[in-house]
Amino acid sequence: MSEDQFTKLFKYVEEFRNDVNKRFDEARADRADIRGAIAELSAQVRDYHNEMKFMSHQMDKLREAILQIAKETGVKLAVEI
Repeated sequence: MSEDQFTKLFKYVEEFRNDVNKRFDEARADRADIRGAIAELSAQVRDYHNEMKFMSHQMDKLREAILQIAKETGVKLAVEI
């Protein structure tokens, strides 16, 4: 192999390596973006779940209060709560 052929081959291999590294870097960045989006969505789901638990607890308390008031006042409720 002549020196000129070796130089061409070396340049080609270097360009190929740089291209592959660039693609890996882009893929890493994409995965980081995806992980960030998943983390953000997980936090939103967790917050929503906690809000729903709180609201359910509040609804239970209101239901108990309504039933107690109805019982003490003798009011018959038209719907079951």
